[in-house]
Amino acid sequence: MSTATGAMDAPAYPLRFDVEYPEQLNRWLVLVKWLLAIPHILIVYALVNVASVIHLIAFFAILFTTKYPQPLFEFVVNMYRWQANLYAYLGLMRDEYPPFSLEPGQYPVTVEID
Repeated sequence: MSTATGAMDAPAYPLRFDVEYPEQLNRWLVLVKWLLAIPHILIVYALVNVASVIHLIAFFAILFTTKYPQPLFEFVVNMYRWQANLYAYLGLMRDEYPPFSLEPGQYPVTVEID
């Protein structure tokens, strides 16, 4: 006989994502959010291009050293964090304008990668 233990044995995921949903959203801000987000869209587009080069460099670093270089990993995670902040803003999940920063904890969107 086999016994199912359920969620008790579930491994922890290396990725955590959470958006703190506000109690009330501004209805009129929806009309201008896309215009306000244009600078962020341009910056995230440039960061994604830089991250693609970093992925190529990291591929060879992992190939020869079997480790992802920590500064490159932190840059890529911070780029994903900025992208998640932008998508939360554009996806009408948050009304606050996202910060122009790669630092965590400045916006109520949590993206953590182990």
